[in-house]
Amino acid sequence: MTMDQPSGGAAAERAPVLDSHVHFWDPQHLSYPWLADVPALDRRFSPSGFLGDVPEPVEAVFVEAGRHPDQAAQEVRWVRSLARTQPWIRGAVAHVSLDDPVGAPDAIGRFAADPFVVGVRHNIQDEEPGFTEGAGFRAGVGLLGRAGLPFDACVRERQLGEVAELAAACPQTLIVLDHLGKPSVPGPDPAWRPALHRLARRDNVVCKLSGLATEAAPGTDATALLAVLREVLEAFGPDRCLYGGDWPVMTLATSYGSWLDLVREALFDLPAADADAVMRTNAVRTYRLQDRGAAPMSDEADRPA
Repeated sequence: MTMDQPSGGAAAERAPVLDSHVHFWDPQHLSYPWLADVPALDRRFSPSGFLGDVPEPVEAVFVEAGRHPDQAAQEVRWVRSLARTQPWIRGAVAHVSLDDPVGAPDAIGRFAADPFVVGVRHNIQDEEPGFTEGAGFRAGVGLLGRAGLPFDACVRERQLGEVAELAAACPQTLIVLDHLGKPSVPGPDPAWRPALHRLARRDNVVCKLSGLATEAAPGTDATALLAVLREVLEAFGPDRCLYGGDWPVMTLATSYGSWLDLVREALFDLPAADADAVMRTNAVRTYRLQDRGAAPMSDEADRPA
């Protein structure tokens, strides 16, 4: 290691952080059906709460938070209103029901024209096996590529093979794997590892280093989490991994500072440029934040064309 190429240990400590996966929600404002099953999270989580939990300045990309599907545009309007006074919220990954042959093209066109929307997610972790093979869903994912919007894929470890097939079928669409494919820790499903490496061979897939602590069994040692993080970093390479906190879901298992420190530890031996890529610049590239202007000061982008 030369003086001109410091290791990521010190660099990761200095590098500004762009969190690629943050949620906000307010059950008094929108409907979140899934919160009924998670009482600890069934309350308002706001930008001020996030700032109170982070140990240092952090910019963030908001990711849709599982509100009722019909409220997707309302969710974007609400988060845009938050971003007007919290400019560290750099953009939003919006929900689109991609398997809807009527509604999806209109929603994708509208969001693609909105500079605040930087990606789309249709959460598929609880869909039946084979869901991603449907012609309608694949057509929707393909439309995202043509519109210049990445697709956030939130799946469980058993679904990684399907994501690899989806990536092959939609090569123009950048697929962002959320939460490392949700491997159970300390013992991932035996199919997770080969499926992860197969997925990593697709050059239109990147992976978020997020959500792992929440999937871990209680009492799991940090070394087991580090081993998974390092395996994913090796499989995808540091140029295709993005730091994500998954706040506030992460609070079920860990603190923000603890997760941030753990990811930095996984990056410790990397060159400074690689550490900075994982902690910030890969998210800028993935969500094309350098091409996006400030959030519109009106809600024109949310009105039908």
